[in-house]
Amino acid sequence: MSLRNIAIIAHVDHGKTTLVDQLFRQSGTFRENQRIEERAMDSNDLEKERGITILAKPTSIEWDDGSGTLTRINIVDTPGHADFGGEVERILSMVDGVVLLVDSSEGAMPQTKFVTGKALALGLKPIVVVNKVDRPDERIQEVLDEVFDLFVSLDATDEQLDFPVLYASGRNGYASEDPARREGTLTPLFQKIVDHVPPPSADPDGPFKFLVTLLDRDNFLGRILTGMVYSGSVKTNMPIHALDNDGNVVETGRASKILTFRGLDRVPTDEANAGDIISIAGLTTATVSNTICDPAVSEPLHAQPIDPPTLSMRFAVNDSPMAGREGSKVTSRMIRDRLAREAESNVAIKVTESEDKDSFEVAGRGELQLGVLIETMRREGFELGISRPRVLFGEDEAGKKTEPYEVVIIDVDEEYSGTVVEKMNLRKAEMTDMRPSGGGKTRITFSAPSRGMIGYHGEFLSDTRGTGIMNRLFEKYGPHKGTIEGRKNGVLISNGLGEAQGYALGPLEERGVLFVGHGEALYEGMIIGENAKTGDLEVNPMKAKQLTNFRASGGKDDAIRLTPPKKMTLEQAIAYIDDDEMVEVTPKNIRLRKRYLDPNERKRQSRSKAA
Repeated sequence: MSLRNIAIIAHVDHGKTTLVDQLFRQSGTFRENQRIEERAMDSNDLEKERGITILAKPTSIEWDDGSGTLTRINIVDTPGHADFGGEVERILSMVDGVVLLVDSSEGAMPQTKFVTGKALALGLKPIVVVNKVDRPDERIQEVLDEVFDLFVSLDATDEQLDFPVLYASGRNGYASEDPARREGTLTPLFQKIVDHVPPPSADPDGPFKFLVTLLDRDNFLGRILTGMVYSGSVKTNMPIHALDNDGNVVETGRASKILTFRGLDRVPTDEANAGDIISIAGLTTATVSNTICDPAVSEPLHAQPIDPPTLSMRFAVNDSPMAGREGSKVTSRMIRDRLAREAESNVAIKVTESEDKDSFEVAGRGELQLGVLIETMRREGFELGISRPRVLFGEDEAGKKTEPYEVVIIDVDEEYSGTVVEKMNLRKAEMTDMRPSGGGKTRITFSAPSRGMIGYHGEFLSDTRGTGIMNRLFEKYGPHKGTIEGRKNGVLISNGLGEAQGYALGPLEERGVLFVGHGEALYEGMIIGENAKTGDLEVNPMKAKQLTNFRASGGKDDAIRLTPPKKMTLEQAIAYIDDDEMVEVTPKNIRLRKRYLDPNERKRQSRSKAA
């Protein structure tokens, strides 16, 4: 049986996971009558809800070309968002070719550029699939030109620039070399993978070497290490040891379990050979980028370097008056252990414990990546206090302060382009390109400091009436841009502990936008709304109507009609808060609060900061 290892690269929502579903069906991986969920590769609850791929996952299909020759194709479904790029960089070292999926209307997008650049730098040969060719707004030829220009800008070799192209609809399950065809099967894609992607360049006769690229945990097997066998073969219970990047022995043990990928399942096997993507259990401390090998081997395999984190947040023990009411995991020890496990399996995250031992600085690639971590912990029963995200500054060779920049690509209706450019200028962004993208839309490209983009997405959606699309990608570390204006409006702060009363909330609606409704539990220092003016305002939202015998002359009192409160998602709350505020995250609620709940302590802190 011949072998092919490929990765599928695509921007968020370009149809990658749907295409893999069809590859499963047409290769016979699933029985005709087998019930499977849509987007079967998105197995994580958050992936299903958000419609994005967060975790890189290997799978395999077996394809018979009709001549009796069976080819096993190992497919790695990669995340499309740059925040999860730590997964992507490692995955690409396991494969020999990539399928680049681009939308026939949207074309090559920032995350496509990010992952494709990594793939081309590794010398991988791309196959370009223009997906969703049945869209009414398709612009196939322009998209192909964009892909070619992208490859040129990423310094692709002549061989990589001579890429094959297929035109497909993943949802309808067909691919063809003819851009006008609207029916058929995915056989041309299978054939192109077999013909164009070379077999793994592994050494079957050498000593066993295996590079760890993914780390997972199992309640029964313990730590599971996934990667590709670069040379030799491994058998169950064979002695092995793990080497770090410098060649030091991390630990010695045995391969207690060898698992191969068959469809969506991990299947135990007695032996795995060079070139195959497998998982090994049996080691307790070996981690990502370690080389697992025969005890006679002392030279580690080269591991792909990982881009550094650019953003950090403070994860603190929840110390609000409502702490411990909704979550089961509230202590610093539990939070420390959970973050340590995350940092172990996700090399793009760095965790540092504070001196007071009650909070942790968690650095990652972006707001989405850290937001997904917080949401996952919240569903596991954790209670946390989360600070405003802050960027990680650096220094150049001259000792001057630098900060991370992002390429921001915005697709917006022409009528809103002026507003977007004005708002981006306030955030110290520089416009590098502006062009019409068809259908009355304009594509604007900016180079912007990451600091200025924190908290802008909600405002952007309001400015564009929800029609704008923004994509961001880490670009470089550049000169520090100085002060960037933050949130203009102050907040309304509760001055006591109790329940919100409609009688008190009615008049407060005139002061600004409320985040809480009648009957909600409040505490001193909790943020209950946005002030219409600059500056914070302490208010009493718990004041109830006095019970007296006096009645209104009309025979009945005026009923209080409250506007429904503005409820924020986790990401919106994190983006909204200021430096002296926090988000209280529990399994049931997301609350905004001041970092210091006592008003006198807040005044002392503001005076000391001013001094």
